[in-house]
Amino acid sequence: MSSKGKLKAGSIAQQAFDMALARLASTPARRTKDRKPWMPEDEDRLCALYPDTPMPDLTKIFSRPYWQIYNKAYALGIKRSEAYLASEHACRLRRDNNPGTGTRFQKGQPSWNKGVSYTAGGRSAETRFKPGALSGKAALLHQPIGAERITKDGIRQRKICDDGPPQRRWKSVHMILWEESSGAVPPGHIVVFRDKNTANIEIDNLELITRAENMRRNTIHRYPPELKSTIRQLGKLKKAISEASNEKQDD
Repeated sequence: MSSKGKLKAGSIAQQAFDMALARLASTPARRTKDRKPWMPEDEDRLCALYPDTPMPDLTKIFSRPYWQIYNKAYALGIKRSEAYLASEHACRLRRDNNPGTGTRFQKGQPSWNKGVSYTAGGRSAETRFKPGALSGKAALLHQPIGAERITKDGIRQRKICDDGPPQRRWKSVHMILWEESSGAVPPGHIVVFRDKNTANIEIDNLELITRAENMRRNTIHRYPPELKSTIRQLGKLKKAISEASNEKQDD
């Protein structure tokens, strides 16, 4: 770039800089911290004028923005008068004259596109979602009927359907085996593993018992007194170790 071009570009930049400084100098600084407080005489005057005075006039009288006047009126509990709300100065919604009635759909009025069918062109028919199709994360996590999984308790489950609540779509494999062999499980009963091994899914290893019996089998009251005492002491020891570990982590 020639020296003449540089000089011209420099003068334009200087002019823009000078204009920006002049604009900043002419713009009054915003002072949000030292807002004009409401004096008692101002509040009394607002109580007298607010019910019937239009907002543009109030902003000029009090030299305040409209929102400050609205807030102060709300704080003082003063409202517009019935005569003002019925006048032309009030908002149409506040006058309760039901604006827009003439352009609303009336009850029983048919829409302009009733009975009109639309057929998209191009490849839209090929790319539309089919009824029941999954998308996004659901499609990635979806497993077909017959798939199996292992729960946190080590129970093997098999997917038996795609509809209904998610918890009803999976069923324990040992329950399926029992029902195929011996029929439905009666109410108040469960099927358990004789050897406590949930991976040993054989019909000879399954047993039908009541829920009450299952509770008795899993309580310490079925043990001799000396063993029950040992189990309780072991529980207290585990609790003390856990509390000591938590206190150490807090330190």
